[in-house]
Amino acid sequence: MKKHLLILLSFFCLIALSGAANAQSLGKLEIWKKNQVIEPSTLMALIKNKKSAKPPIYNIGFVSNIPGAISVGSANTTKGLASLKNAVKSHAKTSTVVIYCGCCPFEHCPNVRPAYNLLKEMGYKNTLILNLPTSLKADWIDKGYPLAAK
Repeated sequence: MKKHLLILLSFFCLIALSGAANAQSLGKLEIWKKNQVIEPSTLMALIKNKKSAKPPIYNIGFVSNIPGAISVGSANTTKGLASLKNAVKSHAKTSTVVIYCGCCPFEHCPNVRPAYNLLKEMGYKNTLILNLPTSLKADWIDKGYPLAAK
């Protein structure tokens, strides 16, 4: 009887651990939905194309600026969020606005979610996050994309 109980308990523990691992890996796969991000290659093509309209790009962290980006400060602070709020006022609520941080992996970034939520609360319908799931270095610089001249 004890042997059967032990086997049953072990079986349930394995199921629980397997479920937790799957939930954890699923959470890492989709931090942001595809319609919430813009790929670096897509943004770089817009930046390079002299004929295309350029979306405003806001650096909401403390990393280097990419071409055309405006640094508003860390969005995990009241000052940074106020700076972002002030910076986007001149844009129509229907225009595309790009934000990025790139300080660390998305699931640990203290800046992207507060900035994204603020813009949504303000009524910006086309806010896009530059897809830097690992970091600015790994997902932008190491892929050969330039930084803004200082």
